Amino acid sequence: MKLNRRDFLKTSTMAGLSLGALPGLGQGNGRKYRTALVGTGWWGMNILKCAMAARESQVVGLCDVDERMLNRALDDVRKLSGDQPRKYHDFRELLDREKPEIVIVGTPDHWHPLITIAAVKAGAHVYVEKPIAHTIREGRAMVQAARSTGKVVQVGTHRRVSPHNVSGREFIRSGKVGKIGMIRAFVHYGGGPEKPRQNTEPPKGLDWDMWCGPAPLRPFNGDPENPWSGGIHPRGFRSYLDYANGTLGDWGIHWMDQILWIMEEKWPRKVFSTGGRPIKGPPILTAKEQTSDAPDHQVAVFEFEQFTVSWEHRQFAGNNAEKGETVGCYFYGTNGTFHMGWQKGWTFYPVDGSKPVQHEDPQLHEPDQQNIQELWADFLQAIKTGNRPVSDIEQGYRSTNVSLLGMLSYKLGRGIQWDGEKETILGDPQANQLLARKYRGPWEYPVV
Repeated sequence: MKLNRRDFLKTSTMAGLSLGALPGLGQGNGRKYRTALVGTGWWGMNILKCAMAARESQVVGLCDVDERMLNRALDDVRKLSGDQPRKYHDFRELLDREKPEIVIVGTPDHWHPLITIAAVKAGAHVYVEKPIAHTIREGRAMVQAARSTGKVVQVGTHRRVSPHNVSGREFIRSGKVGKIGMIRAFVHYGGGPEKPRQNTEPPKGLDWDMWCGPAPLRPFNGDPENPWSGGIHPRGFRSYLDYANGTLGDWGIHWMDQILWIMEEKWPRKVFSTGGRPIKGPPILTAKEQTSDAPDHQVAVFEFEQFTVSWEHRQFAGNNAEKGETVGCYFYGTNGTFHMGWQKGWTFYPVDGSKPVQHEDPQLHEPDQQNIQELWADFLQAIKTGNRPVSDIEQGYRSTNVSLLGMLSYKLGRGIQWDGEKETILGDPQANQLLARKYRGPWEYPVV
């Protein structure tokens, strides 16, 4: 019996919910794909553990420029699966020697394009984390590489298979919310002023030049033993615009992806964004010390054909002022307001006060409250059938672009008009220059 996309998602979701923890998760089918992970930190290992749990992967290679992370990952893989992967510091050597059939890209954002493109050209299918790229032209090159090689590229926007997100989409698409004229997406977390941290020499076992790769080479600043120290490595890179695109690039893509998926849209027509660092303070970068440089708050407006989207985030004033919801999207329709959330599921508030509020709880997995295992199942299914995965690289590209266009407007300090068909900004040569950036050293920007 052939399953359609909706039936497959429901089947894989229900199967995932009844499965236990590692190592007994999944039964496999006797076929094991030679699998490699590039970027062995926190999130990369979350993905690899789901791959091992599905029992359709033999882990043949692990790659990271941080020896300590690499060794920890190797220990975990040996304990959980019994596999004996080789360690690498350069993804090119891994691809050449191991010839993996699947590559997981769990690196910081600025490395996603080059590794993904190299992997599909080497014959591998790829699971790449979001956002897919640091600039828009990189993303287009990734799509073209996937299409020219015929390889499956799944993007880690796992909310496309989360049970409550799937049912919430069906609820909205059914018309129960009515005609939607406005959507508000947001992430509100606490925080405060940022003090400069002293730059230091990279710790032993970390190749900092390779970590920076095609991006600018900043002084090292971080504490690999304390991921929440605020420094660049290992988790703080998201707040440094040389390597990522702040909260809009990190969190925003999840909700921009939900909006495009639910509303069946491809791109906005106009974008305007503003924000700054009034709480964290002006960014600092000297030979002795530095801070992050992403905005501590940001507001962006995206004009679509039939509705308007607003985005807002802040990293201060964390509280329960908005019904305790710190992340998500509000869809404002003629029949009521629908909140698509994360850890609290979805809730519909009817305009007619005599009608009951409707709600569905989430069904998420630990660690980190996610649904990677369902997305991995979909990835494997796409490899076997040749169909496009639910979070195909083209969808990931479009969702990433919404966030990147918001950041581009923020950097310019003015609004832009986006021609989604031609993938260009109308009448603004300066803005179009920001669709790509110059790579550092020997690295070459990917060409479509």
